[in-house]
Amino acid sequence: MNAITVDKEGFYGEFGGAYIPEMLYPNIRELQDNYLGILESPTFRHELQSLLKDYAGRPTPLYFAERLSEYYKTNIYLKREDLTHTGAHKINNALGQILLARQLGKKRIIAETGAGQHGVATATVCARMGMECTVYMGALDVVRQRPNVERMKLLGASVIPVEQGNHTLKDAVNEALRDWISHPEDTYYLIGSVVGPHPYPDLVARLQSVISEELQWQLREKTGRDAPDTIIACVGGGSNAAGIFYHYLNRPEVRLIAVEAGGKGIDTKETAATIALGQTGILHGSKTYVMQDDDGQITEPYSISAGLDYPGIGPLLSHLFRQHRAEFYAMNDDEALEAAHFLARQEGIIPALESAHALALLNKINFPEDHQVVINLSGRGDKDLEVILRNKGITE
Repeated sequence: MNAITVDKEGFYGEFGGAYIPEMLYPNIRELQDNYLGILESPTFRHELQSLLKDYAGRPTPLYFAERLSEYYKTNIYLKREDLTHTGAHKINNALGQILLARQLGKKRIIAETGAGQHGVATATVCARMGMECTVYMGALDVVRQRPNVERMKLLGASVIPVEQGNHTLKDAVNEALRDWISHPEDTYYLIGSVVGPHPYPDLVARLQSVISEELQWQLREKTGRDAPDTIIACVGGGSNAAGIFYHYLNRPEVRLIAVEAGGKGIDTKETAATIALGQTGILHGSKTYVMQDDDGQITEPYSISAGLDYPGIGPLLSHLFRQHRAEFYAMNDDEALEAAHFLARQEGIIPALESAHALALLNKINFPEDHQVVINLSGRGDKDLEVILRNKGITE
């Protein structure tokens, strides 16, 4: 078996699996037994491809960033996931999972969200399919991502602020899982990243792999090659990274780089750099790298970016790190803010603060002049304007 393919128990090497309470077993087993057959059926594939094209606006452009390339003296391409309907890569996964949920006969959808982009995508597809939608969101994120909260409500979703923990993404996942346990018959949990118990990491990676599928033919059209020298993506749970890495996992000539949120510095307690500081543990039903204390208690992550402050990372990404297939870096808040300002002024593109962490790596690594570097611009910065402007002094 391919070393970077999930096995039948849901493991990538030693990472993954389904460590779940007994009450959740029927829900997960139903999904495990059915997801591959549904995803591979001609009817599902045709409907999903039609929605991705006519509703989500795919394919997203592969943009050669000329001024950025001149400044950094290398060839930089941006995969423009920010130009999808709802403004981020999250719509790819949401469309696929809503079709899967409908096929399973579910009537009610629940989801978690941090930055709000997955919540907006879920509320959007629920509105499109006429399904009830409940989104759990940390109370802190509700405040700092207010525009996305209002979008979800306008789309008909119920947004429930979570007051437990540090009021962010981890706590929203916890509440969504509790809801699912209480409503197993009619409810489907639409997870937003490559995290959680099997089969979610594999399911989400497959649905996000459309990003690298497009990248292959787009790059061939522009350069005559279907593979870049380097791919860079930010990582919270890891879905946008998994999507753009997917078709290059077994091509070792392509350098894969994942960028985590350093927060205020990995030497402080205010960080979300899981690979830099984490240890193997169990988080939300999966064995993976987790930020935890000496007693195994989950520590609270921090990032200026609401979509990156998760105390773990998807098992696929953990496996890529352990196998030395992907490199991991951590970029701090101030570096991401500076990168967001720089892209806006150089290319006229305002990135999400998540994506800005990936862009910030350009200031840390010097790439050869003849290299082709692709950065996954996973989302647009509308939702982060208030945060960016509030911290404007940092970059001036």
